[in-house]
Formats: sequence, structure tokens, C-alpha cells
Amino acid sequence: MAPDRTPLGHSDSHFGSGRTVAVIGAGIGGVSAAAYLLKEGLSVTVFERSDVGGGIWHFDERIPKDPPYPSQRPSLGDYQVSQRGEFASPTPPPETFVDDNDSRVDALDPKGDSNFEVHFAPPGPCYAGLKNNIPTSVLVSSLGPWPKGTEQNISQELAEKYIQGLATEHGVTAVTQLHTRVDEVKTTPDGAKWEVRTVSLEKRHGSAQLKERLWCFDLVVVATGHYCTPRIPDFRGLKQLKTVFPDRIIHSKQYRRPQRFRGQNVLVIGAGVSSSDICRELVGIANKVYQSVRGGMYDTPVHLLPESTLRVGGIEEFRLLKDSSIAGEQHLAPGQPIPGQVVLKDGEVLDDIHYVVLATGYITSYPFLSHLHSDDANLDEAGEDVLITSDGDMVHNLHKDIFYIPNPTLAFIGVPYHAAAFTLFGFQAQVLARVFSGKAHLPARGEMVEEYKKKVKEKELGRSFHSLAGPGAEVEYVKNLVDWVNEDADALGEPQISAHAEEWVKEYEAFKTRLTEAWFGKKSEKLEL
Repeated sequence: MAPDRTPLGHSDSHFGSGRTVAVIGAGIGGVSAAAYLLKEGLSVTVFERSDVGGGIWHFDERIPKDPPYPSQRPSLGDYQVSQRGEFASPTPPPETFVDDNDSRVDALDPKGDSNFEVHFAPPGPCYAGLKNNIPTSVLVSSLGPWPKGTEQNISQELAEKYIQGLATEHGVTAVTQLHTRVDEVKTTPDGAKWEVRTVSLEKRHGSAQLKERLWCFDLVVVATGHYCTPRIPDFRGLKQLKTVFPDRIIHSKQYRRPQRFRGQNVLVIGAGVSSSDICRELVGIANKVYQSVRGGMYDTPVHLLPESTLRVGGIEEFRLLKDSSIAGEQHLAPGQPIPGQVVLKDGEVLDDIHYVVLATGYITSYPFLSHLHSDDANLDEAGEDVLITSDGDMVHNLHKDIFYIPNPTLAFIGVPYHAAAFTLFGFQAQVLARVFSGKAHLPARGEMVEEYKKKVKEKELGRSFHSLAGPGAEVEYVKNLVDWVNEDADALGEPQISAHAEEWVKEYEAFKTRLTEAWFGKKSEKLEL
């Protein structure tokens, strides 16, 4: 007999084979979720706003529009959500597009190429030289191995092909709606199902049109990843600098190739993976590269930076020189630095900067679930129904970082980070599919709430809440998931899910050891991703 565990008063009738599921996103998280849901007999539709699957591993030469300076409400996301009924009938994209900063952008050029398309589906953060920083022997999906002969470190193109190949092999491509953006997800008035409102961008005979459609699903999976909405710090003077010299200040999401910075002095702000990658790419191309850091626990050690990169302290303010705000960017001579100063917290002043790259991370945001955001609430003010608060640092009220506790028919894949994403998402997807197919049972709401509160006390709210960087954290998280689902598998006569294979764990631990030794410059017992 199965354990007495049912979600929140939702009966098990909400789950089961044949239920309809919307999956938002066709990156590795969405592909993993859809593949395992299909295997369990559910009816799946995947929505992908771009014209190709692959998520952040797809390289697009086009550059997304500037985000607001500084960051605004998380619920806004990285695109402007349409109003209900705005595109109820096929409608040409507007001749102009008004963004949150009231700037106007041409929608269609004479060739039919759409600048509006960049607003409709902002390109991701992938740059031309992107490679995996976790070896492929560890970064592998349970849906299938890498092609024979794949090296440990590969280009973004091979990673993209791998994801797309898995999608085709497991029937996900066939159920994917491309160029279809999800603008709203809400429960139906009776609370029994989910209404999903999409807007599709269709191109026919050199012209484009937008079409709204309303869908109804039993279940919804969000797999939109971490890298959509740039985080723009509120440094004093930064907004003014961006306004006067817009092309000289970019977020790392807009970085594509190093050649743009040839012979220039570049200030890269941030000390994470993207910042360090950009610093390495600029070697031999830029004249000088500065990396500004605040001194956080996950800052890349300075000895891992190229010798030509100069690490400096955190930013205090940006100062424009007198009258430079009148002259503007168009009056800068070729090769002329920004006429201003970057003042660091330690008092040092940089006055020879040509470009600033903000490698300052991302805000967690689900604009299609704006009603579950609380843009004015602090981290510790999130109510029991809130997903995202004003900081955008984490996702609140999830059971095991997957199921939305107030209504577990809404679930998320890919919330944890500092992990081997391809592998981890496969385990999350298997657990999700077992629950959604009715082959595993969630605890009662009260139990899920108590487990969540316990985690809050142990990890505290904030950016590290979903991190699996600690020693053994990723393996333990997966084991906990698998053990839970397998309890019901035994009771219901279903096959068990296997946790990490022993060989994978060996590869993983060897990688962590190498990473630790590189991180600390010597052998250490500390293991951090």
C-alpha cells in the first residue's frame, strides 16, 4: 500500500498518465522534463520563444537590448509581456516598440529581418568562444551519452547539437512549438487546470505577424533557466554613464566576441565564471583588462586569471567629466577612453577605460507568473504563495527545489545551481515525471511547508539557497530525491530510479579535487564548485 501522501488537498486525480503538460523552455532542462514526461505517458507541449532549441548553448550573433539601469522589478523579466487580447487575431508587429526606458526601436527593416524579434525573444548569453567548464564525462544527460570520441571540453556548438539530438531522439522536438513565447500562466477560475497564454511570431512571405493563443493544461513545468534577466547594480553614476555613452557599457549577456575590444582598455565587473572567461578571451586583443571584485566567497582566485588581467577592488562610483554629458558618445574620437573616472572603494581611480562589461549575474524572474512575484517584498517578507521577491535572488516556496508548495501542479526544473546541470536536471525530470504520472506521491502540504522551513533555517534565504556547491551536496540532493520516489515505486510495483552511477561519482569527485587544487593553488580538503 502506498504511503498516505497527497498534495495540499489536491487529490491524486490531478496526476496520472494522459494528463496534459506545458513545458516552458527547450534547453536541457525543458528537454529533460519533456522526455521523461513523454516516457511516463503524459501529453506534452513544449514552448520555446526562440526559433531553435538548445537553450543557453545556442549562439546568436544578435545582441539583446539593453536592460534597465539599474535593475527594476523582477516580475518584468527580459521582455515586455503582451496584454491579453492584444494579438488575439494575427497582427503585424508594431511599427515601433516602446521598452521600459521609453526608447523607440524600429520593428522591421526593408529586408524583412526583425529587430522586433530580438525584443520578442531576446538572444541568450552564449558567446562565440563558450566552452563547458565541467568535463563531459560529468556533464552528461541520463537521456543518452555524448557521441563517441567527444572530448572533455567542447564548443557551444557541440553542446547545442547534443541537446537537440536528445530532443529529437526522445520525441521532444516533435511536440515543441518554436517562436512561441509564454506571456501568462494562471489557474482557471475553478482552480482545476492551468490557462497558458502564448504569443507566436510567424514569418510568411517576408512579413511577420503575431498571434495569441490560449491553451489549457493539467500541469505546468517551468524550465527557463537562470540566464534571462541581467542584474544591473545601482552604482552611483552608472545610469548617467550608460545614458551618455550607451555602447561603451554592456552586460555580459551582450558579449559576443573579443575583437570588438581590440586595443582598448576594458573594465570587467564581477568575479564569477563569465567574468573570468571574458578576461581570458581578451588576452592579446585588449590593451588592458581590469577585473573589479567585491571579495565574495565564490570569487575566482586571482591566480586563475591571465597574468595580463589586473584585479582591482569594488566600485564606489562612476564620474563623468564636466561637459562630457553634452558631447555624448558620437563625439568621441576613435580610441578615446570614456571621459570620466571609475572610483573604487579603496580610493583608487581608473581614468583610462574604453569599455565596461558588467558580468554581474542575473535576476531570477518569471514574467509569465508575475502574479506570484512580490516586487516590493524583501527576502524575509515572502508569503507562503510568493515565488520571487524584490531581490530576485532565489525561488521561494518550492518542495525539493521542484514543486510549488501551494499548488504542486506547477513545477520547476533547473532551479539548483553550482552543479553538473545536464546530469542533475535528468534526475529532477525523472522525479517530476513520476509524480506527475501518479507513480509517486507528494507529502501533504503541512509536511512540505515544514521541510521548506527547515531548509530556510539551515541555509538561510538568498543566493546560496539553491547552491549545491558544498562537499557532497549534489550527490546527497539526488540521493534524497531518488530514495523518496523509490519508496512509492516499491509500494506501487514500479521500477526504481537509480541514483548516480558509481563511475560517475568517481569522475565527479576527481573533477572536484582538480578544481579545488586549482582554486586554492594546492591540495585541499575543501571542495567547492
